[in-house]
Amino acid sequence: MTSSLVQIYDSRVAAGRLRADAAQRALLPALEDIRSALEAPQKKPGLFGLFAKPPEAVRGLYLWGGVGRGKSMLMDLFHETVAVPKRRVHFHAFMQEVQAKIDIARRAKEEDALMPVAKEIAASVRLLCFDEMQITDIADAMIVGRLFDELFKRGVTVVTTSNRPPEDLYKNGLNRQLFLPFIAILNDKLTVREIASETDYRQHRLTGAQVYFSPASKAAHAAMDALWDELTGHDAASRLVLEVKGRQVVIPRFHNGIGRASFWELCGAMLGPGDYLAIAAALKVLMLDDIPQLSASNFNEAKRFVTLIDTLYEAKVRLICSAADVPERLYNEGTGSFEFERTASRLREMQSADWAADRA
Repeated sequence: MTSSLVQIYDSRVAAGRLRADAAQRALLPALEDIRSALEAPQKKPGLFGLFAKPPEAVRGLYLWGGVGRGKSMLMDLFHETVAVPKRRVHFHAFMQEVQAKIDIARRAKEEDALMPVAKEIAASVRLLCFDEMQITDIADAMIVGRLFDELFKRGVTVVTTSNRPPEDLYKNGLNRQLFLPFIAILNDKLTVREIASETDYRQHRLTGAQVYFSPASKAAHAAMDALWDELTGHDAASRLVLEVKGRQVVIPRFHNGIGRASFWELCGAMLGPGDYLAIAAALKVLMLDDIPQLSASNFNEAKRFVTLIDTLYEAKVRLICSAADVPERLYNEGTGSFEFERTASRLREMQSADWAADRA
């Protein structure tokens, strides 16, 4: 007999993989109901099966709350146990895929470029699990309502997490009145629940923990690995591929909003502000390995590093890193060393235990 989500959760608490939390556990019955409804036998089409309507979408869940409350963990627990065609994807990455497919349909002279995209998605999955639903792009805001309406009509169930309630999505955005029907769709098709846990587990794990390791020695790498295992719960990581203006930006290791890459993967590549903005939007924590000594010899890489740190700082993304030296001695000579003082100051500030605690 298949274990219930409550049973799986309790067993992981007993094994020490999870810390018991009443607010998290209280949400499991709602997810269990969705799981049961999705796995219930579907009616077989009759004589006129070719013209049968797709199965009605099971009412999904919109789970919102502050950073580090366990939203992604609960969704992953649900996703891994549901036995239907499914996909779990970061919302930002999903919308980039959709925009790219719409562009292809437009070039193919499709009368309504969104329809083939919705049909393709609905043909491949019955369940979509989104991490971090947020709308910051006007292009996404203009299509997301119609897209989800078509997906729901085709029997796709949605479970999503967000830091904000539906009413606060795309708040103060351009032409927001055109976005309001999407909020109505979400409230109609998804049950909205807040996870009211007072504990920020990600912040709790990092409180008092060292997050800047220098020099970037074998011991530093071991400490970084230990933090990675702690933050990801020893779960397997995957690559996160972000589409930015037709190019792919890759975070080699990603799990539940936590990304890990080397300095050279993010600053040695030809990336710019738009790429770093996409990374910051997709991550809650970035673990950056092997920041080298900076000087005129790697001036371009140093400039990109400054841009990356500025972007992470403004977006309140938690940074954990290993570096050749302490921030004040990373860039001692050459053009840009004076300007680097601000970056060094930010690197210091980002090490504090309560930094980014107020990220909404």
